[in-house]
Amino acid sequence: MLSKRLIFGFLMAGIAGALLYGDAYLAPYYPLFAITVAGVGFLAAREFRSMIAPESRPRPRFFLLGIAGILLTNFAQAAYEQHFDREWGPANWQPLFSAFTAFVIGAFVVEMIYFEKPGENTERVAYTALGFVYLGVLPAMFLKIRWLHPEYSKEMLALAIFVPKCGDIGAYFAGRFFGRHPFTPKLSPKKTWEGFLGGIAMSIFVAVTVDQVRPIFKAGLVEAILFGAVVGFFGVLGDLAESLIKRDGQTKDASRSIPGFGGLLDVIDSILFAGPVAYLWFMLRNS
Repeated sequence: MLSKRLIFGFLMAGIAGALLYGDAYLAPYYPLFAITVAGVGFLAAREFRSMIAPESRPRPRFFLLGIAGILLTNFAQAAYEQHFDREWGPANWQPLFSAFTAFVIGAFVVEMIYFEKPGENTERVAYTALGFVYLGVLPAMFLKIRWLHPEYSKEMLALAIFVPKCGDIGAYFAGRFFGRHPFTPKLSPKKTWEGFLGGIAMSIFVAVTVDQVRPIFKAGLVEAILFGAVVGFFGVLGDLAESLIKRDGQTKDASRSIPGFGGLLDVIDSILFAGPVAYLWFMLRNS
C-alpha cells in the first residue's frame, strides 16, 4: 500500500510538472493543460455519480456535458485577448458563471422532460448543480490561474497544486507515524491532529521552497508562510469535503482506479478547495 502510494504519487507529480512547463510553449491557449483539466473533471464526474444513491444520480450524458462545458468556457478569455489584443478585465468571470447558470437551468428542463413520478427529480437537480460547482467551477480556477500572469502562471499553478497535495502527503505520513489524537473521528476516523499539523508544515515548506527557487510572493518569506498555511488548510477542507460525500453515500473510495489512492477524486480532493483560494490570492496580489 505504502510503496504503491509513493510510486504513483511521484509519477503523477512528474506528469503534472511536465505538463505545466511543457504547455508553456503553447501559449496563450495552453491547450494541453486545459484539455487535461477538462478530462480530469470528466472522469471525476463519473466517480461522483457512483457515490450517490442511484435514484438521485445526475443524468450521465447531460452531467458530463455540463462539466466539460463549464471548464472549457475558460478558453473564451484567451480567445478574446488574442483576437482583440487587450485584456478581458474583471468580466472574465462572465463565461464561467454564464455556462454554470445555463447548465443548472438545463438540469431543470431535462427533469421536466423526463418526469415520470415524484420523489427524486429535485434531488437529482440538486446533485447535478452540486456536481457542476464541485467539478466544474472549482477546477476552473486552475485554468484562470494559467491565464492570470504570462510570466509566473506556471509557478503559481505549481503552488496551487503542490502546496495542498504535498500537505496531503505530509498529513498521511505524520498521521501514520505520530498520529494519536483523532481530528474528525466521525467523518474521517483515520485523520489525526498530528497528521493535520504535519500537513500544514509540509504545505508551508513547499510554498517557501518554490518561492526560494523562483520568487513569487511580493512580501517574501512571510507571505510564502501565510500562503502555505492558508492554502494547506483549505486543502484539508477539500479532503474532508470528499469524505463527507463518501460517508453520505456510504462508500469507502470514489473508485479503485489508482493503486494506493483509490479513485481520481481521492487524488484531487485536496486541491479542489485550494484552487479558488490560490486564484484569489494571486489575483489580488497582482491587481
